[in-house]
Amino acid sequence: MRLDFVDRNPELRELDAAGKRGGLLVVYGRRRVGKTRLLGQWLQARDGLYSQAIEAQRDLQIQQVFHDLRARLETQIVPKTWPELLEILALQKRRWILCLDEFPYLTAVDASLPSQLQKWLDHSLPRGCLLILAGSSTRMMHGLFLHRAAPLYGRATKLLHVQPMDYTAFCRACGQREDDMQSFEKFACVGGIPKYWEFVERGRDVVTLAESLYFDFAPYMEQEPQRILRDEGVIGLNAVAALEAVGRGAERPSEIASRLGTAQTNLSRLLQQLLDASILRRELPFGESVRSTKKILYRIHDPTMRFWFRVYSPHQSLWRTYTASQKKKLIHDHAATVFEDFCRARFSGAQRYWERNVELDLVAPDPGERNRLIVAEIKWRRLSVAERKNVLRQLESKWSRCSLRARHSQVRFEVLDASLLIK
Repeated sequence: MRLDFVDRNPELRELDAAGKRGGLLVVYGRRRVGKTRLLGQWLQARDGLYSQAIEAQRDLQIQQVFHDLRARLETQIVPKTWPELLEILALQKRRWILCLDEFPYLTAVDASLPSQLQKWLDHSLPRGCLLILAGSSTRMMHGLFLHRAAPLYGRATKLLHVQPMDYTAFCRACGQREDDMQSFEKFACVGGIPKYWEFVERGRDVVTLAESLYFDFAPYMEQEPQRILRDEGVIGLNAVAALEAVGRGAERPSEIASRLGTAQTNLSRLLQQLLDASILRRELPFGESVRSTKKILYRIHDPTMRFWFRVYSPHQSLWRTYTASQKKKLIHDHAATVFEDFCRARFSGAQRYWERNVELDLVAPDPGERNRLIVAEIKWRRLSVAERKNVLRQLESKWSRCSLRARHSQVRFEVLDASLLIK
């Protein structure tokens, strides 16, 4: 089911600004996040040129790009090299906008292309023309444009990171009610990735959605983590094994190393690669830094990847034997972790906090009062008045035993439950 194009207004404004000034624009974001749809929507209204790179040898890649553009170019020359193609672009009489999508495919085959582009951008790019280089690999795009030693470092007027979309956009695109907990549980299964939203159909429950995406015969998501890891250049069984460990509850570096049967020091490079690719995220207790604490936890960042390693992988063999209520509970428990992220995203600077015998779901600076903290308990259900009071008492008791109390005397306690969805 093809969905209507919704939101992306900040990204469209950035594209508009880039179109006016020209130069080089870099667009990146993980696979399936909607970069191509966004760029296509914007380019269509501006009569822009577009070519998606293929994974092939250099000569075939050049042929493909030229084939995609040829009908719109004024030339009788068939280029054999990248400099020849770039020269054709420089000689066009009209102002143009060109997007080369999946740019890392080109540089993976021809490592000299960034240097050739650097020279052309510095000396031959026509004034007012815009070249857009897009790619799915966060790590590779960072290496090409943000590494100080890279030829294209500092050449882009803007690096636009296309992020997953939010719950509100999901409901608008898929015709779901924002105040419905089952709508949020569906969102927890597909995350902010519009491509996955195409599997969401009105009237189907969340178990049916999860089964169609993950558990049916040859499901769409079966090899998705491996494809994402390959796109990011994170290869090898250890990457999948580390994510399996985290998905099954091993969040501390020592626990991950133990599950993999290796020394913790051997994991540093792998964990950093997964962080750079935005597959894992590192969590620290509120108020602490990497330099001040060893209390580090790793969590799988994306809801769909988290579902894959938390629900699908451990339960794929037995899923068909589970009752409907067992399946719903697994999805509900996964959605609870996504709801915690949803709640923390509403407060600037919000983090978890933990120490011996105390764990707080959310601690954040209070925007309404300087020098005051918000301390919150998060529950993925709708609480009655009596339940809310009981949870609040438990939260106040936790705070009384917490060492943060000595540094922060002013605190506002909150209980956040599923009723937050209607606000």
